[in-house]
Amino acid sequence: MQINIKDTAQAYLKDKLPADAHIFLATDDGSSKFSKLGGSCAIGNKFQLVVSPTADVDYQTPLVNNVGYQLFISEGEKTFLGNGLNLAYKNAGLVLSDDSGLLDGGVTVTAVDQAAVSKDDTQRRDEMQTLGHKIC
Repeated sequence: MQINIKDTAQAYLKDKLPADAHIFLATDDGSSKFSKLGGSCAIGNKFQLVVSPTADVDYQTPLVNNVGYQLFISEGEKTFLGNGLNLAYKNAGLVLSDDSGLLDGGVTVTAVDQAAVSKDDTQRRDEMQTLGHKIC
C-alpha cells in the first residue's frame, strides 16, 4: 500500500516526526490501541499519526511513501484505506484522502511511549469512558 505525502503536509510534519521514528497511521475511533475516543459514531473516519521510538507488533504493514518515513498500518486500517492515498495540509489540519474522496479532514499527530501502550490498559479504558459522553 502507498501514500503520497504532499509538500504541504511534509512542511507541517517536518518538526513533528523525528527521522528515526516509527509512525503508525492508526484509527482514532476507539478501535485501535492508540485511540482514547471510545464510542465514536462512525468507525473508520478518524485517523491519527502515532509517533513511537520503537516498532509495534500490530503495525507491520508498510505504507510506502515519497518521504521515506517508517510508516506502518495494521490489518484493521486496511479496510478503510483505498487506492490513491494522500496526506495534505489544508485549512490548519492534516487531510487524509484516497480515490474515493475525503477520509479525515483532521488527522492528529500523537507521540506515544510504546512501552506504556497495552490492549488491556485499564487507565486508557477509563479515559475512554470519561470521554465517551463528550463525543457523538
